[in-house]
Amino acid sequence: MGSSIAITNRSLHDQVASRVRDLIIEGRLEPGSRIDEAALIEELGVSRTPFREALRTLAAEGLVIVRPSKGSIVRKLTPKDVFSALQVLGHLEKLGGELACEQASDDEIAALIALHEQMMGHYRDRDRMPYYKLNQEFHSRLAALSKNETLQEMQANIQARLKRIRYIGNEKPEYWAGAVADHEEMVRALADRDGTRLGEAMASHLAKTWDRVRDSI
Repeated sequence: MGSSIAITNRSLHDQVASRVRDLIIEGRLEPGSRIDEAALIEELGVSRTPFREALRTLAAEGLVIVRPSKGSIVRKLTPKDVFSALQVLGHLEKLGGELACEQASDDEIAALIALHEQMMGHYRDRDRMPYYKLNQEFHSRLAALSKNETLQEMQANIQARLKRIRYIGNEKPEYWAGAVADHEEMVRALADRDGTRLGEAMASHLAKTWDRVRDSI
């Protein structure tokens, strides 16, 4: 019985972390703001323990700063923080794209292209959050296809910290359309197993992300 309770609690903690993460990504919890624990616990209908566990998870992802006895705040990234993170992420994903074309199976590539098509469906419907979440999954899965664990860990770490930043990159219709065009080019290169072209497309996409977000930070 003990293990089944632990699984239930873990599941609840994951759900709470997901909800609070979305509030941060959407900007309902603003960067630099203090998190009103009592109000959120009431809004989410959970007890203090899973909520506190969720905050620790988000702190590990770099989205929240937990300050003992002072309350938690939403991490606010400076433009320099964002630029340097995107710069490193661009090089990581360039290498990831090159390795994926060498290492991935045909089935793995087909599955990632199918995920891209699902993402395009959300774009056509202008469903921004579902699109965004599949977009995050696309980048994570492409990194996984590199079959390089160090690259995957570093990519996941930086991507987690930039969740809100990547979301605001699609605020303007022309920016979102530009990001979609980038993804179409990535998928064409992936389908052709052209690692050099895919790597360049990944690096270019991350460089353009900086241009799309720099005025919103």
